[in-house]
Amino acid sequence: MKKSKHSPEVIERSVRMVMECQGEHSSQWAAISSIAAKIGCTPETLRRWVRQHETDAGLRGGPTTAEQERVRALEREVKELRRTNEILRLASAFFAQAELDRHRK
Repeated sequence: MKKSKHSPEVIERSVRMVMECQGEHSSQWAAISSIAAKIGCTPETLRRWVRQHETDAGLRGGPTTAEQERVRALEREVKELRRTNEILRLASAFFAQAELDRHRK
């Protein structure tokens, strides 16, 4: 997930504004479009923030922000462990070959 150029406070306030004023508009998209123009982001960006907020609040299905962060952390850990295992495998093969060479002499 990309780092937003907007602060978390701006994101939270924008989402709250959409939730509070969607009854004043014909649809949620109309509210999003109106507020996005005021805060200086695209309507699609604000729509994604609103959808993620709804997911985190349990109003919509899908992975929450915390779950997404946990998956990313686990993926980083798996990548590091695979890298470490490959290094250890190569090192053990190297030392095993060195031991065989030593016994032949």
